[in-house]
Amino acid sequence: MNNTIFDSAAPQLIDWPVLLAKLSNIEAALAELRSEQTVRDWYSTDEVAKRLGKAEFTVREWCRLARIRAEKRQSGRGAFKAWVISHQELLRIEREGLLPLTPFHV
Repeated sequence: MNNTIFDSAAPQLIDWPVLLAKLSNIEAALAELRSEQTVRDWYSTDEVAKRLGKAEFTVREWCRLARIRAEKRQSGRGAFKAWVISHQELLRIEREGLLPLTPFHV
């Protein structure tokens, strides 16, 4: 079976396997964009790090040092709680940046 056909609108052959692979890549990229654009009430440190282009460790340190407003919540990983950041706080960080260091955390 021939995987190419002649497109009468454009005088060139269409390579269907290549076209389908490109379409698959486009669909995957759109799915990634959609997941990034989904507004949620709370985000994990990993999600915030990806959105801000930082390492997850950096975001956890910001939480620990109160540079961002975050809460500890049960994470499903046993007895350890994980930091979570609200959507409103994420927007504030993007707009205004980090909170100043307080003497307690220096």
